[in-house]
Amino acid sequence: MADKILIIGGKGYIGKFIVAASAKSGHPTFVLVRDSTVSDSEKFQIIENCKASGVTLVIAIKEVDVVISAIGSEQLRDQENIIAAIKEAGNVKRFFPSEFGNDVDRLHVVEPGKSVYNIKVQIRRTIEAEGIPYTYVASNFSDGFFLPTLVQPGATALPPPPKKKLLS
Repeated sequence: MADKILIIGGKGYIGKFIVAASAKSGHPTFVLVRDSTVSDSEKFQIIENCKASGVTLVIAIKEVDVVISAIGSEQLRDQENIIAAIKEAGNVKRFFPSEFGNDVDRLHVVEPGKSVYNIKVQIRRTIEAEGIPYTYVASNFSDGFFLPTLVQPGATALPPPPKKKLLS
């Protein structure tokens, strides 16, 4: 039987593609999302509003074999809670932390990026110290994220084209 997979952050920028691939591959796929991101019914099971229904992160993790974190960069530290829940559940065969970018152990950066990468390094060391089976996915960052805005995070469009045309 296929492994049951829990994807945390499965409605986000990367998570939605992971969810689709998991479901398409025939894995029983569960998605943990913030209730503010749920907009329509999906073909996979959604564990929504966990606190209100009495379902804790540990209970959700006990139901699956693999946990994939696809949370955004603002929630990277929240993976400490995921790691603790995985450790408590004791049944996870593989954990994929939110690592979709550069290999932080081989990267030398300056601020402001350094502080974000340091969080990822700390998460890696915690996973390793807890003895949780893991896989780090380093896709060497996402050019599609920065190139459309010419490396201007937060910009929503390309700079306007020149108003004059150069003819040769």
